Amino acid sequence: MIRALWTASTGMEAQQMNIDIIAHNLANVNTTGFKRSRADYQDLLYQEMKSAGASSSPSTMVPTGIQVGQGVRTVSTEKVFSQGNFKQSGNPLDLAIEGDGFFQIAKPDGLTAYTRTGEFKVDSEGRLVTSDGYLVEPQITIPADAHSLEH
Repeated sequence: MIRALWTASTGMEAQQMNIDIIAHNLANVNTTGFKRSRADYQDLLYQEMKSAGASSSPSTMVPTGIQVGQGVRTVSTEKVFSQGNFKQSGNPLDLAIEGDGFFQIAKPDGLTAYTRTGEFKVDSEGRLVTSDGYLVEPQITIPADAHSLEH
C-alpha cells in the first residue's frame, strides 16, 4: 500500500475514535455522576530514511537525518475526574461529593463497587440504596418513624 495513504488512514481511524468518545460524552452530559472520557494517542513507528551523520557528499554529513512517521493509533481512553456542577434535586437523600472521592456500594455478588452518582433511595427495610438497589456501605438505615433528614 502507498505509505501516505496508510498514514492518512491511521489518522482517520484515530479521529473516528475521538468523535465516538465526544459523542458518548455529549450523550451522557445529563447523566448524574458521569465523568467524561478523553482519548490518548501514540505515534506509530518511524522509518529512518537517512541517518544523522550520514555523508551527503564526500566532505559533508547530514546533521539531523530524515525520519518519516507511519501514523498514529489510539492507545487508551482516560476518565477525566474534574468536578462537575452541583444541581439541587429536591430529594433529601441525594448527595454530592465535592472534590475527590466515591460512594462505596455493595453489589449483590458481594463485591464492593464505587460510584459518584449520589441519587439515593430508601428500600423496603429503610436502608439507603442506589437507584439500582445496591446497598450503600457502610450501611445506613433510616428509621420508619423519621419525619425529616437534617444536614
